[in-house]
Amino acid sequence: MNINKNYQNIADSYLFSTIAKKVGEFAANNPDKKIIKLGIGDVTLPLCKIVVNALKNASEEMGVKETFHGYGPEQGYDFLKTKICSYYESHNVHLDLDEIFISDGAKSDLGNILDLFDMDNTVLVPDPVYPVYVDTNVMAGRKIVYIDANAENDFLPLPNNSIKADIIYICSPNNPTGAVYNKEQLKKWVDYANVNHAVILFDSAYECFITDENLPRSIYEIEGAKNCAIEFCSLSKMAGFTGTRCGYTVVPKALEEGLLNKMWLRRQTTKFNGVPYIIQRGAEAVFTIDGQKEIQENLNYYKENAKLISDTLTKHNIWHIGGKHSPYIWLKCPRNMTSWEFFDYLLNNIQVVGTPGAGFGRNGEGYFRLTSFGSRENTVEACERLDNLFKNSI
Repeated sequence: MNINKNYQNIADSYLFSTIAKKVGEFAANNPDKKIIKLGIGDVTLPLCKIVVNALKNASEEMGVKETFHGYGPEQGYDFLKTKICSYYESHNVHLDLDEIFISDGAKSDLGNILDLFDMDNTVLVPDPVYPVYVDTNVMAGRKIVYIDANAENDFLPLPNNSIKADIIYICSPNNPTGAVYNKEQLKKWVDYANVNHAVILFDSAYECFITDENLPRSIYEIEGAKNCAIEFCSLSKMAGFTGTRCGYTVVPKALEEGLLNKMWLRRQTTKFNGVPYIIQRGAEAVFTIDGQKEIQENLNYYKENAKLISDTLTKHNIWHIGGKHSPYIWLKCPRNMTSWEFFDYLLNNIQVVGTPGAGFGRNGEGYFRLTSFGSRENTVEACERLDNLFKNSI
């Protein structure tokens, strides 16, 4: 037996394990201190009522012979895909039902889509980056090249014609930085991909946080994108499905003359069981008129949290981006502290936990990520603690 030795090349997942260890040790030594966590990207609000009711109704259906559902289509039920098509139409993007594939979330498909591509492809990844993009390609043994995202380019790198790549990862709004590409910037990436016969893997998990109508929520708002891009979407942040698990991937038939669409269908029907009927009924409710209204209330809650954090940082002239069209706030560590120094500084002084930017790549050093997914009570208290700390020491 020979194992896949590429797994030995994956960097230890030290980021969140180190955070957990540090927080655990502090809590054990300071049991009287209340720790506020603004580092993890999990939501805190419950599912909307319309979603819960849809889940309940679907569960009842499964207990009646006449409405029971057994094995479903691995690519998803048409009733959900029809609603997703209408959602895209509201953003002036037309999709066919067979271009949409229902999944258990964006992360799974971002890794599994690599089954369609040869090992000789070169992968282009921005730095800092969501670690899944890197790790899934290291597991496969592909060559990875990095493009710098930094303060000089507002953490929105543009194509470099001296770099040749076959697979390009773009996340907008970005995790971890919260930066958002405009249409002109995305057009440059689409043109680059089409000229170089490359494919863009576009992660739009946070598109629901965009409020500016001039900013693209889908890469397919850009002319030529259907010829070069696959889009990955998630209901985790949009509708609080982090514990319910549902997302979808769009593979246009215009891409490689429909070949990748057919290959992905074959891959999914061979290696994926599909998302349960009950979950898909809950997801369908997300895209109804009432569902969108209820979900927007939750999104507004998180956006207000982000504004509270951003306003606190602005008050003390701490450079940051994100928070406006994203649940993430990406800030420059004050006093030239490293990411981990600032982590320890916040934990020890005010018991607020964030995520060190160094954990997202070389260009994340000296930066720090805060998230707006906490409760309002904890967010307000964290901002008060930050305000007092910065007022007295920064």
